[in-house]
Amino acid sequence: MALTFDSVPREDWFTGGHGACPGCGGTIALRQTMKILGPRTVVVIPASCMATVGGSDLTTAWRVPFFHSLFECAPAIASGIRAALDLRGEEGVTVLSWAGDAGTADIGFQSLTGAAERNEDILHICYDNETYMNTGGQAGSLTPVLATTPDTPGGKPTSKKDMPAIMLAHGLPYVATASIGYPLDYMEKVKRAKEIKGFRYIHVLAPCPKGWGIPASKTVEMARLAVQSGLWPLFEVEQGEKKTFQPAERLPVRDYLRGQARFRQLSEKDITTLQAFVDKTREEGH
Repeated sequence: MALTFDSVPREDWFTGGHGACPGCGGTIALRQTMKILGPRTVVVIPASCMATVGGSDLTTAWRVPFFHSLFECAPAIASGIRAALDLRGEEGVTVLSWAGDAGTADIGFQSLTGAAERNEDILHICYDNETYMNTGGQAGSLTPVLATTPDTPGGKPTSKKDMPAIMLAHGLPYVATASIGYPLDYMEKVKRAKEIKGFRYIHVLAPCPKGWGIPASKTVEMARLAVQSGLWPLFEVEQGEKKTFQPAERLPVRDYLRGQARFRQLSEKDITTLQAFVDKTREEGH
């Protein structure tokens, strides 16, 4: 049965009282995730905003076992936890490896691809705010082309890495993209991933108001506009079968870009070029 807002579990396993900034897309994604995964979950998070905002000293927002790992190795530690649970005969426990851009696509990629190649029975979710906010907002391989950051003040010169395509190349049983702007779609994908054995990968867009230069009240709106403009396609691939979500109406990429300070330097020519890229790739079914 498809999820509805009335059927989404009310209990939170990542609770309020955390230390995130107002409007943090990562905590919205994490709360939505844990509503579906529930209490029988073990979470591993490498160095990142989400590793620190969930608790420090004697306080915590977590109501499930949580491990704060080094930057490089969340999927490796999650693999070890999975093996330990299996040796103990513990059934019905989801092991979640949760990481940001760096812990997924860059610094953590070696352990991610290793776990995926072994088809470890874990779920890895990349909460993508498209910049290294835990260390000052620097650009990484998941930062979009032309976005300004402290180390790309003139705009990032290279394109965003296509992590879902890279993970699909591993032959995984489940790969999906999502956006916190479409919570039911995202939670449905988490629900499906929970029920599948083997390595599962979900890449969820989670805007950062500070890094993107948007008001805290606009986080969810921007996450929706990314999809509606075609810059963030929603799809899932289960056992090789692909399903793609198509918004009822495609909005101009300008509507998405002009609302963010990180794209304020874009010229009309830049926007026209990005619009042509989106039109071409969506027509080709990507």
